[in-house]
Amino acid sequence: MRIDIPEGEEPIPYVWGTMVPGIGPVAAQFSMAVYDRSTLGLREFEAARLRIAQINGCLFCLDWRTERDGAKVEESFAGAVEQWRTTDAFDERTRLAAEYAERYALDHHGLDDAFWERMTARYSQAEIVELSMAIGSWLAFGRLNHVLGLDAVCVLPKS
Repeated sequence: MRIDIPEGEEPIPYVWGTMVPGIGPVAAQFSMAVYDRSTLGLREFEAARLRIAQINGCLFCLDWRTERDGAKVEESFAGAVEQWRTTDAFDERTRLAAEYAERYALDHHGLDDAFWERMTARYSQAEIVELSMAIGSWLAFGRLNHVLGLDAVCVLPKS
């Protein structure tokens, strides 16, 4: 871990709350809202989330699986996300979610008219904004946790 945690303190609450009390708790609320209030389908949500986790290298994010109404994606899903271009496990919306996440993180200047034509054919504008906010949250907070070495001890905060 790259942040000194006082003995007896839990790393995540300490870093996200005690160290930055004006920012951390609100950031945690936003992070949880992405999960609790999403209107996106589970497969497209998880495709984007896992692609960002793969890019960030966040250990906790790679192991986490979002659950909705008792359902989670299949065990092989993460491998399919790595192969989003060629997998036959995805419909077009799920494939686009993984592609968008990757391009958002690695090539946002390359999101050209051809991409947006495909994206707007499958997603509403509201869904694109929601997906963008979710991807931004995962990119920022997953990367923060990984860079600071918190991802090995990460537990999502309660809302």
